[in-house]
Amino acid sequence: MEERLYLLQRHLPELLHLDSLIRLGERHLRVSEVLSVPLGDLALPVRVIEMGSRSPGAPVMGFFGGVHGVERIGTQVILSLLHSLIHRLQWDDHLHRRLESVRLVFMPMVNPGGIWRRTRSNPNGVDLMRNAPVDADGKVSFLVGGQRLSRLLPWYRGRAGDPMEAEAQALVDAVRDKLMNAPVSLSLDCHSGFGRRDRIWCSYARTHRPIAHLAEVYRLKQVLENTYPHHHPYLIEPQSLNYTTHGDLWDYLYDDARERHPERLFLPFTLEMGSWLWVRKNPRQMLDFFGYFNPIIGHRHHRVLRQHLPLFDVLIALAANAGNWLPTGSRRRALARDAVRHWFGEAGG
Repeated sequence: MEERLYLLQRHLPELLHLDSLIRLGERHLRVSEVLSVPLGDLALPVRVIEMGSRSPGAPVMGFFGGVHGVERIGTQVILSLLHSLIHRLQWDDHLHRRLESVRLVFMPMVNPGGIWRRTRSNPNGVDLMRNAPVDADGKVSFLVGGQRLSRLLPWYRGRAGDPMEAEAQALVDAVRDKLMNAPVSLSLDCHSGFGRRDRIWCSYARTHRPIAHLAEVYRLKQVLENTYPHHHPYLIEPQSLNYTTHGDLWDYLYDDARERHPERLFLPFTLEMGSWLWVRKNPRQMLDFFGYFNPIIGHRHHRVLRQHLPLFDVLIALAANAGNWLPTGSRRRALARDAVRHWFGEAGG
């Protein structure tokens, strides 16, 4: 037991933190272990945690992290949110009332083996965010867009025709079971490592063309910018404006939701924390590959853990009040046209 605790504290303290939060909030949480990842003599659990309404008609907000093991800050910001919610439930009657009308789903550590090994891929050498059975339209950037040449190279998709990796399948199953069955569901997958600015990406990377729910994405952008006109730091845009890829799990799930439940709305987003800014402010991080994806200096790390809590709170509110902001009818058609002009130009239509 002592050896296990020592190893976890050294290589995966996030799991110990999650265990302590589950114990603290056990009367408010519904926890299921959906996968056990073998790593040497240890088995690392992958957990799905639910909080809030049990009603099948309740809207759902899902938070995901740790898909890329080297980007452990994604797991840590979700644990920061869980910590805040669990402690608020000890005194906040308003939060109790809010959770009567919305369900929250957390999968904070999709790839614990990768986090342990400090690698982007899972222990099999597969990049989970290139592993879904979906191909991009047209050409993608060499390697970055996903490759099947070798697991020794980054962005390895896995062998063609093989089943998805267990961690990727666990995420897919969780979204199908916990989010897609709701009339409205939003998700946010937390990553780092792109640019000097925090971005909220509409998660559709297989094509440069606009997605079917571009009007809803644009309306969410408007709501965020109107709600936080001076404090909202995010660049909100379709991911495909930056690059396209093969095998994106959220592409696969978005298409799957539209096919399985065309009458329901599932909108997946990615939070891309701008880790290049951390490197710019502390160039010594370039001496450590891990430093390209995570804030190293203590005060900056603490700032990142707290600065996204307002975003998470407003996303929960947006899910709970979806009927008050989602566009319909002629308003939706007008927003779709505005969104195409804003992000794609006239050529996007």
